[in-house]
Amino acid sequence: MPNKDPSPWYSDGLRFSCTGCGDCCTGAPGYVWVNKAEIAAIAELVEMDVERFEQKYVRKVGVRKSLKEYANGDCVFFDNQSRKCNVYSARPRQCRTWPFWDSNLRTPDAWEATCQECPGAGKGKLYDIDQIEEQRGKIRV
Repeated sequence: MPNKDPSPWYSDGLRFSCTGCGDCCTGAPGYVWVNKAEIAAIAELVEMDVERFEQKYVRKVGVRKSLKEYANGDCVFFDNQSRKCNVYSARPRQCRTWPFWDSNLRTPDAWEATCQECPGAGKGKLYDIDQIEEQRGKIRV
């Protein structure tokens, strides 16, 4: 019986340091999944009631909800002039856990592709496996 190591390929950790480039908030259309608590937190930050906030900034995708995007794929809360998030302090967990998403950690090649897209991935602070797994477990993207 072969000895299969149950440790993930990134068991020695991965490096990441956000450069603040905003690339993860822009680009191809996609989804920024939000739950009720996140919607309420962002609505409070922008001083809107939840119902009005959802009408203006949230779209339904099946049974889930996502923040709307501009036609070019930019998140509705991304300020293209400053290259900053207008709701950073209340940003959704999907944004908080980048780049430690399941899809980016699946294989070394997937991580390498992430490093090619994100100038902070693969550089800077070393995150240990426990930190990575904690972030990875918060949302499946």
